[in-house]
This record gives sequence, C-alpha cells and structure tokens, in this order.
Amino acid sequence: MKRILDPLDERILAELTANARIAHVELGAKVNLSRNAVRQRIERLERDGAIQGYTVLLGDSRRPSSLISAVIFVYRYDRMRGEEVLAALRSLPEVVQCEVLSGEFDLMLRVNAASPERVHLVWKEISAMPGVENTVTSFVLSAVF
Repeated sequence: MKRILDPLDERILAELTANARIAHVELGAKVNLSRNAVRQRIERLERDGAIQGYTVLLGDSRRPSSLISAVIFVYRYDRMRGEEVLAALRSLPEVVQCEVLSGEFDLMLRVNAASPERVHLVWKEISAMPGVENTVTSFVLSAVF
C-alpha cells in the first residue's frame, strides 16, 4: 500500500533534494524534529519507496537543471505590513527568492521544485497563508540569459 506523504515528509524530501548530505541534526532543526525522528522518517521514506537512492549531481556546467521553476506573484491584504507572510515564506525550502515589488502585486517569488505537482503544493500553502489575498503563478519555460 502506497503511503501518502504528509507536509513534514515533503519538507524533509525538499531539504534532502537541496542537500542530500545534510546531517540529521541540521535537518531536524530545519523541520522542527529531533535527530532521531528525522532518521526514522528517512528510513520509512526509503522503505516506502519515496526515496529510491542517492546519487551525485553534476554542477550546472555539466548538466541541465532538473528542477522546475515557477514565479509566483503575491498580493497581501495589508501591503505595507504583512511580516507574517514573509516569515512563513522563509520556512518553505522551495522558495529561493522573494522580492518586494511596486505596482499591482506586492511580492515576486521564485520557486524551484522537483515536479509541477510540488509547485502546486507550494502554491496551495502560499495561497492559504493568512495575509495572502491573491496570487498569479507562471512556470518558467526557458532561461535566455
């Protein structure tokens, strides 16, 4: 029976995707679990097939990026405040860039994820945050320079 991953499993997988060599104690600090709880979850993820192996990833000059990139524009209810939204965004490992904008939207986020489904889950988390009024998401098709 295939087990459904909970949000904590997803965060652990995102952190391991970013750095598969991260120490259990450091990973635990990032996801708010003890070292032992992280180890047990990783072992379960391996047993259940969510983690199927570990490998070496070559640098950017040696391979094309395997991550999906998306840009999410965010409009907050309170444009001038909304520090809670910024703090919550910092906790999402897939959000690699956050910039404050002038104009219609308040924030521009760059999201890098392993799959379109993961981008969708990150978008759902962002759009459900207290203080977020609206979002617009675009997937990056290619990088020109």
